[in-house]
Amino acid sequence: MNLKQGIAVKLFFITLAFFALFISSILIFQSLFFEKFYINRKMDTLEQNVEKFREAYNKTEGSTNILQLARNFEDSNNSKVAVLDKYGYLNFVAGSESREVESASVRVIRQVIDNWNANPGAAMNIRRSGKGSTYIFDNNVYNVRNIVCVLPNNEKGEVIFVVSSLQPVNEASSVIKEFYVYIYIAALVLIIILSLIYSNMISKPLISLNRTASKMVNLNFSEKCIVKSDDEIGNLGNTLNFLSENLNSAMNSLRKANEKLKNDIEQERKLEKMRKEFVGGVSHELKTPISLIEGYAEGIKDNVFQGEDKDYYIDVIIDEAKKMGSLVTDMLDLSQLESGNFKLNCEDFYIDKLINSTVRKYYTLFNEREIDVHLNLNNNVLTCGDSMRIEQVLTNFITNSIRHTENNGKISIDMRESSDKVYIYVKNLGDNIEKEDLSKIWDKFYKIDKSRNRSLGGTGLGLAITKNILMLHKSDFGVENFNGGVAFYFSLELSEDARIEKLKVLT
Repeated sequence: MNLKQGIAVKLFFITLAFFALFISSILIFQSLFFEKFYINRKMDTLEQNVEKFREAYNKTEGSTNILQLARNFEDSNNSKVAVLDKYGYLNFVAGSESREVESASVRVIRQVIDNWNANPGAAMNIRRSGKGSTYIFDNNVYNVRNIVCVLPNNEKGEVIFVVSSLQPVNEASSVIKEFYVYIYIAALVLIIILSLIYSNMISKPLISLNRTASKMVNLNFSEKCIVKSDDEIGNLGNTLNFLSENLNSAMNSLRKANEKLKNDIEQERKLEKMRKEFVGGVSHELKTPISLIEGYAEGIKDNVFQGEDKDYYIDVIIDEAKKMGSLVTDMLDLSQLESGNFKLNCEDFYIDKLINSTVRKYYTLFNEREIDVHLNLNNNVLTCGDSMRIEQVLTNFITNSIRHTENNGKISIDMRESSDKVYIYVKNLGDNIEKEDLSKIWDKFYKIDKSRNRSLGGTGLGLAITKNILMLHKSDFGVENFNGGVAFYFSLELSEDARIEKLKVLT
């Protein structure tokens, strides 16, 4: 409260001093320059009006009309007019109705004309130049200063004299000085009002600053300083708001960091769980072939198997070794794809031809199981991608369909084009995938058959590898059930040439 009172007192005296200086400056200016300004302005205005009078005078005929014109001019300019003919005689003085009654102004103008006649050289110069002369004439008799404007009228060979008294300027100065007494009183009232307004303007933002700072002490950053000024207090308020925002941001960052730490711990737990599942999956997948190889190898070594039985079990050992090799290859392939450093060898290729060549590799298997295969493909569809990896995707989808299609079943591969992509659908007739399994089948070692029946084949890594390949291609892919079967699908970008060709067809 003391701070507020101190600022209010300071503002009061500053405002008082400012207005006192301001009003004093006006008074000094008025005392020093007002009279000069008024005289100069009066002389300029009188010169302009006399020239207009000369033009009207030359166009007016008849003494009565001329006198009326002169009287109108005198009334408008608070002056007296006289005209001197070319011989130096007074033609008329507008204000004199009789020679017996003459005003002081008429006597002044006659005195001016007498001075004019007494100085024939100056009179001759004005007549020859055609330019008028305006000057101040002091009349010592009446103690009055006058403005005299002399303008030659060469059209009639006359000279026009106009005399205007400067007495009104002295009267105006007196009135103004008296008026400034009231100005001082009004200024005092204004100073008091302004000091109250200023003190409120200063104290209000300070209270807001204090309230905001108090909130910040309690780690509450919701309060903001409402300061609209651009002065130091406004800058302080903005700085305090900035500090509040930064502290609030820092607190939020700490909260987010704490939340992230919790999430990282949770993620670490999930990764540990996945690692255990991965190790368990690998162990399970390797345990059976290792046991078979070990058992059959010992039997062969001990001559338990003879003849055709021996050859059969040797074939089993070879087959299981191949499965183990495939599993290791898939594990290395998946590790490479998930490393983040794998780069695709992208090129333009015809996806329809790649599908045909891939399907052709499985014709023997299709015939053995009497599976009906339908290809609904467009011809010469040029796409962009890693053809070797896309063939791997097709192989995984086709072999997966074969494993889940019964004998005498049906598999179809369809194609659908858009303006910039082509979609490939691999469908097989069979049981639908349960909803809870749809999002999990892309996980490593995840099998719909929870018993991990080896008769279905596969390493459990095919779809995980497929997912990573398609993600690198930025492909839209997925799996969906339909009535009586399952469809896997993915998309590929059309090549630049194919897109341009499509645009040409559309236009």
